[in-house]
Order: sequence, then C-alpha cells, then structure tokens
Amino acid sequence: MLLLETCGQLPPLRVTEDKDHDASAVSPEDVPCACSGFSWGVGTSAYQTEGAWNVDGKGMSIWDAFAHKKGKIVANDTGDASCEGYYKFKDDITLMKDMKLNHYRFSISWPRILPSGLKSEHINEKGIKYYDDLITMLLDNKITPIVTLYHWDLPQVLQEKYGGWQNVSMVNYFNDFANLCFERFGKKVKYWITFNNPWAHAKVWHTYDMQWRSKQKGLVGISLTADWGEPVDITNQRDIEAAERYIQFYMGWFATPIFNGDYPQFCVSASFILKCSDLRPPGRKSGQQGLGASRLPVFSPQEKSYIKGTCDFLGLGHFTTRYVTLKNYPSGLGDSYFADRDLAELVDPKWPDPGSEWLYSVPWGFRRLLNFVKTQYGNPMVYVTENGVSEKMLCTDLCDDWRMQYFKDYIDEMLKAVKDGVNVKGYTAWSLLDNFEWDEGYSERFGLYYVDFRNKNKPRYPKASVQFYKRIISSNGFPNQREVNSNSTLYQGSAGVSRGQQGSAGLEESPREIRNMQGCKGLGQCMMKFRY
Repeated sequence: MLLLETCGQLPPLRVTEDKDHDASAVSPEDVPCACSGFSWGVGTSAYQTEGAWNVDGKGMSIWDAFAHKKGKIVANDTGDASCEGYYKFKDDITLMKDMKLNHYRFSISWPRILPSGLKSEHINEKGIKYYDDLITMLLDNKITPIVTLYHWDLPQVLQEKYGGWQNVSMVNYFNDFANLCFERFGKKVKYWITFNNPWAHAKVWHTYDMQWRSKQKGLVGISLTADWGEPVDITNQRDIEAAERYIQFYMGWFATPIFNGDYPQFCVSASFILKCSDLRPPGRKSGQQGLGASRLPVFSPQEKSYIKGTCDFLGLGHFTTRYVTLKNYPSGLGDSYFADRDLAELVDPKWPDPGSEWLYSVPWGFRRLLNFVKTQYGNPMVYVTENGVSEKMLCTDLCDDWRMQYFKDYIDEMLKAVKDGVNVKGYTAWSLLDNFEWDEGYSERFGLYYVDFRNKNKPRYPKASVQFYKRIISSNGFPNQREVNSNSTLYQGSAGVSRGQQGSAGLEESPREIRNMQGCKGLGQCMMKFRY
C-alpha cells in the first residue's frame, strides 16, 4: 500500500550544536538562501529511465548488451522498459512543472539517434523527434534543459567493431554525434555536458566553439563525480597525501588536464591504469612492475594547449565522503586503479547509511569538495549535477525522512560553500524518478518519485521529499533563516571535522573498498579503463 497521507507534517529543519566545528562556519542568518538566479533542478539519464530499448529504430547500447547477460545485474533486471520515460515524458514534465523546477538534466541516447553510432551511416529521425519534443515541452513549461551527450550508453556496434573507448577513433565518432546534436537541438539547448574523457571532451568543446557558439550562445561543460577524502590523521603527512591522491585519482585525473593542461602530479608519480606507446619515465608503480615507461600517456605541448581551458562550466556530482589513510599494496597485484592509489577508504560506523552500501551521509565533505574545486581549478562556474541518496528496501513507504534530512544537510553545506565564495550556480537532485541503478538494477531507489516497476504502466507516486524539495525551490534555499543548520551537520558530532591524532580507531573499512579490491564486476566497458 502507498501511504503518503500517513506522513503528516514534514520534519522541521533543526539547528544543532557542534562546539567542535571550526570558527569559520557561517551563522544561520548568513546562508538562508542561494543567490539570485540560482537554478534548482533534477536529473535522470537515458538508459536508466527511457526504456523502449529496441523501438522506433533505436540501436543497441553497451548497457543493453551487458544487462541482457544473465547474472550481471541484481535479479537479472534490465533497462528494457525501466520507467517507460520514452512514452511518459509529457507526464514527467507535468511533475517537474508542479515542483517549479528551474532545470532538468537528462541525457541523449547515442544509439537512439545514431543506431550504428556513425553519423555517416544513418540518422534515426524518430529519435531526433523524441528529443526535440522533450526539449520543446520543457521550454514551453519554463524549464531549462541541461543535456548530457554521453551517460554510459555507447552504441554496441562501436564496442564490437572498434573496441569502444580504448580506440582513438572514438574521439571523432563522438564528435560527429555531438555535432549532430548541436545542429538539431542547439537553437533550444544552451547547456551541454560531454563526459569524462578529456581529449574527446576537448574536441567537442572546440567544435562547438568554432561552429556554433556565435550562433547559439550556449555553454559546453563536463560533469565529474567525486567523493571527498578526509585524512584519518590531519597531523600525519602520509594520510594527508593519501587523501590528496584519493581526490586526484577520483576527479583530478579528468579535471586537471582540462583546467591546468596536464595530469595531476600525484597521478604522474603513481602512473596508474592507462597504457600508451608514448614514453614517460616510469612512475613509482610502473617501476615496481618492471616497466620501462609509464603507463600514463604523455600529452604533447600542442595537446596540452588544445585541452586546457575547454570548460565553460564544471558539472559536479557528489554523494558521500571517506576517511583516507596510507595503505601500501604490493606490486604483484598488477596495474589496478585501486592498488595504484596506495590508500584505504574508511568509514565512521556512526555515519547514516540508509541506502547503497557505499553511500554514507557525510554532509561536511560536500563543502570541502566545493572549496577544493575553487582552489584547484580557479573557481570555475559550478553546477551540482548529481546529489541524492537511495534506499535499500523495496520501499512502499513514501515517508522518506532520511532523504529529506540528506537534502537538508547537503544543501546547507553547499550554501555555506557559496558563502565561502565558491561559484555554484545550480543544484540538481538525483533523481527525479526511481530508475535502473546500473548493476544494482531496481534494488536501490534514488527517486523523488516512487515508480511501481511491477505495473506495466510504471505509475509515479510522490514521496514526501517532493514537497520538501519544492519548498526549498520556492524559497530559493531554506524557508526560515533560523532553521538553517550553521554548524555543519546534524550527523557530524565531535569527530566530524577531523580526527586529529586519534588515527583509525573506531573506523571500519569501507564496503566499497573491500569490493573493489576483489575485482571489477565484469563490465567490459569499465569507466576506469578509458583510453584515447
């Protein structure tokens, strides 16, 4: 039974005391709301919501192929139907209008408009019409489309014929696809997101800059997802460096070439997962493995110049935080991304973990990450492109108080970062709907709206968080200044800011850390192994 009416009043935004919080924390009256023009939205992606996997001329994606292999996805779920967003987008826009959203982030399925992946072979006009209708209706309802060009659904043909992203020719194919999107949708779409391959991203940015910017007046950015890494012992230099490696391997690998022109020095020193014929002196890990040259590719001076500065805005996805400490892995483990980092991820068992095994609610890490972006990359324009929390159970109780608490705490920290001077222009809650959560299938739910996947019509039901988020949007922040939590987070407690010299006592090894070191789950197109 769906029991929204039993929720009663939404929980108040409580103010808590935290005497150990740093003195620089702003007071409640200083951060009641975002700046004028701030944009509030929600996000989804094509494979996770559209369904209609083989209709109206759509080609197969790598996720279609992967999910159809038995044993790869929890309960052998697939995205074949998912939320049926392909057929229900008008209903979903009505939901967005009711929430008074400013923007909607979604992705275009490459194989839906180019079934073979190649513009030169066939353009699927039915796919073009679907996205054009979606974009037009969003604008008619005063909702700004923010369009992601690639959200993991590579055309399967390109994977089979060329080996996917490990083939350099993919850069040109992706650029052709992006150029087609600019041509067909660019008069209406002014915010574009590429994905996390620096070279392919840069080529698309230059294409837009040279061919379309003067006519369409849009922006092209990239969206990167990163957790925050906090040193277990802030007085221990090795822990500090391990936490730095954690961030750089997570986000800096992609962001630093785009903003600064080359890979982070931490990645160069470790020389982790990529293999290339260009010679760079072997890094520490490559040297331990007896390699004569680094596994990290070398950018030529021309390439550095071509990549640097190709970002009109940075999209930032963030969900959680880890404590990080040094952990040396033997070279016999091979060229593993996780072993190359030489660190262990730890969690505080007191942190709330209502959903995915990797997702703990640690709001204070969000402010730290945003300030890291400001410091490292010259304070770029930032749009938060993903932030949210799941639930593990097959939930039919729509009183998602833990999600409201998560949003309250994380938005609070984001607004503090704005007060710190971080150039945040928008926030995107993940996600509008419960959807297909990759290898977890439908076992985890991030949506503001509950989707009944057992019903062929996939009806949507609002969770309590819908009204909570709607209230934040209508107030452009928190409705009442006195309700803003000025002292980091309800959950932080005395151990939240730093652990000083306590070390790792009381911390547990992250479930994700254990799983990662047991090896990947067999997805051949693992995003950690991109090469160009």
